[in-house]
Amino acid sequence: MEGKSSLQLLPPKHGDYITILSIDGGGIRGLIPATILEFLESQLQEIDHNPNARLADYFDVIAGTSTGGLITAMLAAPDENKRPRFSAEKIKDFYLEHGPKIFPTRCACVSWIHLLCGPKYDGKHLHKVVREKLGQIKLHETLTNVVIPTFDVKLLQPTIFTTFEAEKCPSFDAKLSDICISTSAAPTYLPAHKFDTYFSDGTVREFNLVDGGVAANNPTLVALHAVMKEIFNHNQNFPEKPVHQRRFRIISLGTGSAKDEQKYDAETTSKWGAIGWLFKIGCNPLIDIFSQASGDLVDYHLSAITQALDCEEYYLRIQDDTLTGTNASMDLCTEENMKRLVEIGENLLNKPVCRINLDTGANEEVENGGTNKQALISFAHKLLDEKKRRVKNYELQLPSPPAYK
Repeated sequence: MEGKSSLQLLPPKHGDYITILSIDGGGIRGLIPATILEFLESQLQEIDHNPNARLADYFDVIAGTSTGGLITAMLAAPDENKRPRFSAEKIKDFYLEHGPKIFPTRCACVSWIHLLCGPKYDGKHLHKVVREKLGQIKLHETLTNVVIPTFDVKLLQPTIFTTFEAEKCPSFDAKLSDICISTSAAPTYLPAHKFDTYFSDGTVREFNLVDGGVAANNPTLVALHAVMKEIFNHNQNFPEKPVHQRRFRIISLGTGSAKDEQKYDAETTSKWGAIGWLFKIGCNPLIDIFSQASGDLVDYHLSAITQALDCEEYYLRIQDDTLTGTNASMDLCTEENMKRLVEIGENLLNKPVCRINLDTGANEEVENGGTNKQALISFAHKLLDEKKRRVKNYELQLPSPPAYK
């Protein structure tokens, strides 16, 4: 079927919906969405009666920033059999195994020295393990379309890596390992990443990149923009329908926040200088603020649109704003904290579905909305229905075999 294996998803032009999975940035807190994705993948395997089913088989686009970008690449990177290299379960195991080596525990005095003289971590283990896991795989080779934001510090503008662009423009067809290292390079935590690609005429294109969370810690709108751009450019894989008939099914996963803890206030922060904003209360307040601000604005925007169009059931945002203390850290990789982050992900499944209140900006329980687990199970059924619909519609378009004589 159109050069795809029987397990891969046919293009949206054969179906009714465009399906998007989006994963926020958040360092080691990536364990939270990884735990949720493990559950979603297990449900798809169960209802599709296929233990080899993977998330990339059901989503037209997977988007991720920072730690979410790493998860995205791992979900969509092919192995030697053109199947996803990593199951969702293996991604969770990756964090548990490599997190302590990526973010090694340091004494407080060493942390201060690194903060003043360079990034807190040298990134060597992250670079090594990402290159080992993703090898020479390039962006155009992903098994479904991916969208991974970064930020170019030389140009002072976002650089968005997408499979769509990689297939059209050689200079965007970077190695997945370089993209992952770049989108994870959170300022003050990990060093910026420089690499080169080539334009079609052989000239060099230079990238000087840091964490995509600088621009879009919640990449859901970036993913939507990438899809709408392809529709505008008449990509033949997308449905030729009027705008009001183009429908989406979106799952957006956060990495948790300490919003409900209310640990910052104007009286305290008004006394901070540069060091206070960068290193206080065991975290980085400045990064906490801009990553949470961009993430919430995206959620607010999508909630407003879907509620205005009376299609809010097509957009599922799963986020926990009740993190406290060390659980909110991006880089604390003790065995105890990582175990707790997995538990937070598991507990989040049993919490009620929430939606942002457009007046207050707070997440509130949806009346009769059920739990996140129930919503994901329902979503899994809809994803499978859409996949089957595309196969059926594709087969109906095939020419009839010649009559037997």
